[in-house]
Amino acid sequence: MAQSALGELIARVLQGPGATKEVAAKLFGRLVAQARARVFYEQLGVPDSVDGRFDMVALHTFLIFQRLRGQGDRAAILSQALYDTLINDFEASLRQLGAGDVGVGKRIRVMTEALQGRIKAYETALAGSQLDLEGALRRNLYGTTDPDMDAIRTVANYLRRGKELADSQPVDRILRGIFEFPPVPAGTAQAYGLD
Repeated sequence: MAQSALGELIARVLQGPGATKEVAAKLFGRLVAQARARVFYEQLGVPDSVDGRFDMVALHTFLIFQRLRGQGDRAAILSQALYDTLINDFEASLRQLGAGDVGVGKRIRVMTEALQGRIKAYETALAGSQLDLEGALRRNLYGTTDPDMDAIRTVANYLRRGKELADSQPVDRILRGIFEFPPVPAGTAQAYGLD
């Protein structure tokens, strides 16, 4: 059924740049809350550092981005708004850590390249075997540590389940800022069927 000119105008106003930014901020808040779950750091060995937190945010951002890819103009606009929100947060965080104007630009470039690299690594690994995924997590999420294999397997299964859950979520709900992540692992291999 065709939408009236008034209906199209109302839809554009309701989904304007301000609304998209608000949705992106809502999604960002949700993914950061999930990425900061203590179990990842305290029981699954993710480094509780700037790098470790960055990698957890990247992992959860990947789940949203991969679901929105190829889902039309509104999804692309929301992905860009979420990306912009993420970069703005990175910049604010660097400034809080004392980085000056000159250093911020270089560090943001490095972070954006790292984010894009993580997203590509997780896409490729999820299309492959469990060993591919575990390897990608070891190199990226656990790159600065010597992790326990059970922890890597638990996070690998968490990410695989996260992608399955993301793929099942209606895009129109995500466009309203509603995105579900899988339950946070209990911190044990048994929690994700690895016993």
